[in-house]
Amino acid sequence: MKNRNKIICFGEPLVRFQALDTHFIDEQHQLNIYPGGSEANVAVRLASLGHQTSFVSLGPDNLIMKEYLSVLASKKVGIQDFKLKGDRLGTYFLLSPNGLTKGEVVYDRKYSSFSQLKHEDFDWDNLFEDCQLFHWTALTPALSESTAQVMKKILQKAEEKGVCISVDLNYRNKLWQYGKSPLEVMPKLVEYCDLILGNIWAESIMLGSPIEESLDIRTPSEKYLDLASEIAHHLFVQFPKAKLIGNTFRFSKNKNHNFLFGTAHSKQRNALSDLYETYELVDRIGSGDAFMAGVISSYLKGESELEMVNSGIWEAYKKLFIKGDF
Repeated sequence: MKNRNKIICFGEPLVRFQALDTHFIDEQHQLNIYPGGSEANVAVRLASLGHQTSFVSLGPDNLIMKEYLSVLASKKVGIQDFKLKGDRLGTYFLLSPNGLTKGEVVYDRKYSSFSQLKHEDFDWDNLFEDCQLFHWTALTPALSESTAQVMKKILQKAEEKGVCISVDLNYRNKLWQYGKSPLEVMPKLVEYCDLILGNIWAESIMLGSPIEESLDIRTPSEKYLDLASEIAHHLFVQFPKAKLIGNTFRFSKNKNHNFLFGTAHSKQRNALSDLYETYELVDRIGSGDAFMAGVISSYLKGESELEMVNSGIWEAYKKLFIKGDF
């Protein structure tokens, strides 16, 4: 058997079209364009943290896709298993200057190359031979019933091969449009996972865990820790394979403000991270993905729950001051 030291990140490559100001269409008719996609974001940060990382996906054989792949390669992300297939590259339009999440995103992903993927597009037996960890997100099964079915087959193969599996419970309500709710789909996929990462609200929507509706930025972090610990206990019972549950708590008072911390939970311990706050952020997009990378990197090093969540939150905080998705 090969040495298992590779991390595979699997998901859709995306391009972001970014408004330069508060109005998407202005008199200058100008946009910034960035390579993106949650799973690719995680791959980029894990590579920069010294891990052998591969982005496994597919996209159209055109110059934009090839430029995207060249950026990944320049970030030391493996692209050797990326497939060029289909006709469309998924995009999203961000209608705010720094990534406010109040419905200001317009997706153009329908009929993209990735949304048409099939299980047999990749040789998963070979891919998982030297794979230490496989990272995926809820964005893939959100696209269609067929991508959800493909995702299940991939997870079954990863488990069969003894690969550690992490999931980001990214919830985007605009993507779940094919007649099934996340709660009907996600539990059957998450049952394969060793690391369940996201936040307590996504866990409630996707996995059915209990939640208190009155929580907000004024709620003390210690109360969030207590509640997250209760939810983690619920999830460990529901998903006995899980070894770690990690949560972000991110709040904003206005477009320039961000307050964030996190929690991490094993079956033995619960941990609350350091708290960070800024009034001068640059770009919110990718902060959650940076959290994933920090936690995963720390987990693979065998660090403690507190070290894992502090690593994740520190990465998330640093990303607030970097323009672009990666």
